[in-house]
Amino acid sequence: MTENNQRKQQAKLLRVFRKIHRTTGAFLFIFFFFVSVTGILLGWKKNSGGLLQSKSFQGTSVHLKDWLPIDSLHKNACKILLDSISKDATLELERIEIKKDKGMVKFIFAENFWGIQLDGATGQLLHIERRRSDFIEKVHDGSILDDYFKTGNGLIKLVYTTIMGLALLIFTITGFWLWYGPKRMKRK
Repeated sequence: MTENNQRKQQAKLLRVFRKIHRTTGAFLFIFFFFVSVTGILLGWKKNSGGLLQSKSFQGTSVHLKDWLPIDSLHKNACKILLDSISKDATLELERIEIKKDKGMVKFIFAENFWGIQLDGATGQLLHIERRRSDFIEKVHDGSILDDYFKTGNGLIKLVYTTIMGLALLIFTITGFWLWYGPKRMKRK
């Protein structure tokens, strides 16, 4: 193959990579926008002064032997949610976080991102929080759509993260080639 033909082939390959890069970017622009903004917010959540993620409050005892049973703490958290937030609140739990070193337990409710922090030993309310970082995380990974459409199996999140991961891989490869290809052509 002559040098001129090689150069034409490399230029053609560069045009293909540029088109893939441009088309993928245009098609997924809004998704990249959400992923980047939510990613920045998640990176800053612990340094947001309580805006994105509430601090974990300190309970009275870090010794589990002093703590109330989890079912008692759960009943107390549900009562607080109903009394303080809404009489119609759904009591379905998303998860329970035990912070032994803080002497505290968090009950995170599935609906509307509410969290109740209780003293593990006394069951007293330490803090009621709106879990904004949980909402941001669900937007970031696409699982908010699974919640909205009630898929229950995480299919939308799986498809979304696969598309976004493959797009990032394509951007990395095509972006590298768009940077390296012209340098390679100049050298020859």
